[in-house]
Amino acid sequence: MFEIEYEFREQDLIHFNELQFLRSEEIQQNIKKNRWIVPGIMGLIGSFYYFYYHDTNTSIYILGLALLWSLLSPKIMMMDFQRQVLKSYTDKEKTNMFGMYTLTIDPANANFLHEKSPSGKHKMPWSELLRVEYGKRYVYIYISLTTALVIPVETVKQGNLEQFAEQAEKMIERFA
Repeated sequence: MFEIEYEFREQDLIHFNELQFLRSEEIQQNIKKNRWIVPGIMGLIGSFYYFYYHDTNTSIYILGLALLWSLLSPKIMMMDFQRQVLKSYTDKEKTNMFGMYTLTIDPANANFLHEKSPSGKHKMPWSELLRVEYGKRYVYIYISLTTALVIPVETVKQGNLEQFAEQAEKMIERFA
């Protein structure tokens, strides 16, 4: 029997949503546009002030703002995204989501991944799970294309995460 126990926290939810957010091609294009087009236009305006009016102070001020925009706008967008993620869940949903999780692969009942979470006990059929993905500090067991069990490596309290993830991969392949 393979079993792991870990804690799922608010920062883990934010991390997973950021990962999904940044994988979106459309989002990447919007970030690039915001990061380069607006400062480019501001650069043209600053150049206009410098060459037409010979106003060095104003052009330096505008170019400085353009540089700040280019550097800080992606960070501000991510902070806003994090706020939106947390705001999208009610307090009750957060209570049911954050806390200690126990995942079990039981050979006696091999058709399901057993989950014990703050919201209760659940059985997930292996045939409905998509894949196991490895990150630097996380292991993801995808339930759907946009939903996963996020297992932070640093909060695993009990069990061997590597062995568990390998076994979960085998079970998903077996029931696919």
